[in-house]
Amino acid sequence: MESNNPVTMLKSFSLCSLFLLVLSSSIAQVSEVIKFECADSTDFRGLSIIDDKFFWMSGQHGTVCRSFDGGTSIACMTVPGCEMMDFRSVYGFDQNKVIVANIGSPAKMMLTEDKGTTWNEVYSNDHPDAFIDGIDFWNDQVGIAYGDPIDGKMLLLITLDGGKTWKDLPFDSRPNLEPGEGSFAASGTAIRCYGDGKVHIATAGKVSRLFTSDDLGGFWQQKAVPIIQGEPSTGIFSFDFLNDNQWVFVGGDYTKEDGTIDHIFLTANQGESWIVPKTPTRGYRECVQFVSETSIIAVGPNGIDVSNDSGINWKPFSDEKGFHVIRKARTGDLVIIAGAAGKVMRVKM
Repeated sequence: MESNNPVTMLKSFSLCSLFLLVLSSSIAQVSEVIKFECADSTDFRGLSIIDDKFFWMSGQHGTVCRSFDGGTSIACMTVPGCEMMDFRSVYGFDQNKVIVANIGSPAKMMLTEDKGTTWNEVYSNDHPDAFIDGIDFWNDQVGIAYGDPIDGKMLLLITLDGGKTWKDLPFDSRPNLEPGEGSFAASGTAIRCYGDGKVHIATAGKVSRLFTSDDLGGFWQQKAVPIIQGEPSTGIFSFDFLNDNQWVFVGGDYTKEDGTIDHIFLTANQGESWIVPKTPTRGYRECVQFVSETSIIAVGPNGIDVSNDSGINWKPFSDEKGFHVIRKARTGDLVIIAGAAGKVMRVKM
């Protein structure tokens, strides 16, 4: 039984248990892969890695986890009053402060600045169409959240005070979305902020596109991506970029886990032309991450794949099923992969 008492809440922290160590040679730079089991049957989809020591993770049942030693130990808790929520979006600022957002309506964001001792509700939207798909920040003060359309416009929120308060971006300036066009919160990685105000957001469903803003979401441009689309279950699920030009997009159709038709694309010129891998991933992928200048890892329900040549050829990294999200430290080399049934994998580069 959960309690709103912060002291009781802290006592409910549970440690993940190490259950397997394997050495991997799939990527030349990988030194080890360590797998854990966490938080009983919780599915993890939110992941934010600050550096080689600190990361935050989130998932079902209002679960938020933290590690202060690079994943050697991971402590999990339930945010009071949020036991029915699925936190698929998370952004960790430091070892003390993190913000999480749930999927569905009412859409809520919860913030702690004291390692989870106390939580504050910093945003709530009870519109029946409210659905937050992702959060990202340019710095420790300025960030953006986005979600499925309300009245035909993408939900877009901005904060200028480190997530303490949020406001809607002007309705008229938000992208118009087509009927059946939304986004997937499968891993919270269909949004990426970088530079001084640049942000990319990918949509999916019956229409799947890339929206780009260079001014903190004030003005948006769009670009077509040739990924599979046309059904509610199709489109871009995740993307990552090495620099302004070199991007990788993954997705597919979540009803066809082994599908390999138009589910992964590369570009070396900001989407002016698209490259189809010679050897693709083994199916639909929910998350993708550059782990070095030439190595990329993509995760999905039927396994984990790696490319060592910038996405041209992919091969199995692990046959283990059910991983949803992969992230690399914003500063450092730590890579964490997380997914269903409390599974967490630490990859040391």
